[in-house]
Amino acid sequence: MQEDKKDIRALSKEQLRTFFVENGDKAFRGNQVYEWLWSKSAHAFTDMTNLAKSTREMLENNFVINHINVDTIQRSEDGTVKNAVRLHDGLVVESVLIPTEKRTTACVSSQVGCSLDCNFCATARLKRMRNLGADEIYDQVVAIDRESRLYHNHPLSNIVFMGMGEPLMNYNNVLKAIEMITSEEGLGMSPKRIMVSTSGVPKMIKKLADDEVKFKLAVSLHSAIDEIRSRIMPFSKAFPLADLREALEYWYRKTKSKVSYEYVVWKGINDNKESIDALVKFCKYVPCKVNLIEYNPIDDGEFQQASEESINAYIKALENAGIVVKVRRSRGKDIDAACGQLANKEA
Repeated sequence: MQEDKKDIRALSKEQLRTFFVENGDKAFRGNQVYEWLWSKSAHAFTDMTNLAKSTREMLENNFVINHINVDTIQRSEDGTVKNAVRLHDGLVVESVLIPTEKRTTACVSSQVGCSLDCNFCATARLKRMRNLGADEIYDQVVAIDRESRLYHNHPLSNIVFMGMGEPLMNYNNVLKAIEMITSEEGLGMSPKRIMVSTSGVPKMIKKLADDEVKFKLAVSLHSAIDEIRSRIMPFSKAFPLADLREALEYWYRKTKSKVSYEYVVWKGINDNKESIDALVKFCKYVPCKVNLIEYNPIDDGEFQQASEESINAYIKALENAGIVVKVRRSRGKDIDAACGQLANKEA
């Protein structure tokens, strides 16, 4: 009976070792299976060739491996690859491989849909179906690592949690996935090459600091004025900028890790001097850098890309204040793979 079988990747190595001992086998079998599941990303028990047939059958009778399937792969003119990832229950999320000359970055999803309601984002128009499991997040990274090796001849170099969903609303699974991605028993990537992007949930940012995480933090800021920010991101009414500031100060005190602010400039919304001055002031609270992001319209509504002149006014003001600022040009626009565009159009 499929329903009675447990997802084997929900078990720790210790629990796997115990399972084998309780079933009259040796504990180290648990280590072997754990290696197959994570380091070798086995999708079937039959792949575990160093186990006896009877052992593989016992696993088959008790467990399932809820692996993902990459349903469709779209490749952009600029080399960006978008995966439609089908989960074991038929739901679909999207993840993206973004290549540059020197590195490849995976943009991964943490939820099917999203818990939040940012007005400019296509994902927010999908209702949140469920959180992704740690294994499903991990599998997205494995799939993109394989594509990086196939298309660019080198392993994946960076990961950003900027796909579908709010990572801090799926806190435990995101942290467990990162633990496996950075573990020598998993993919062995450095946590310094991983960035988790949040829309700014103060309580959870403090929790990250308390848990002494080693990865980097990005915050989707978009405005340093409460009224404007809550127009862009309605949920932020519950998380005013004063609370966000306090949480980020706490984060920096505990981790000594700079924060990145993601910031889109929209025509007629935050392209004025008041908004620029407010951002410069907010940037002085903790060491940070600002990524000004080119916007990818999802319709003809109120959110449209601001003029080059407005972007340059931001750059000038930030640089004059000694704040590092970069402009992130859009990648994968032609396949709806750019920031804020992930919405399962094919699904």
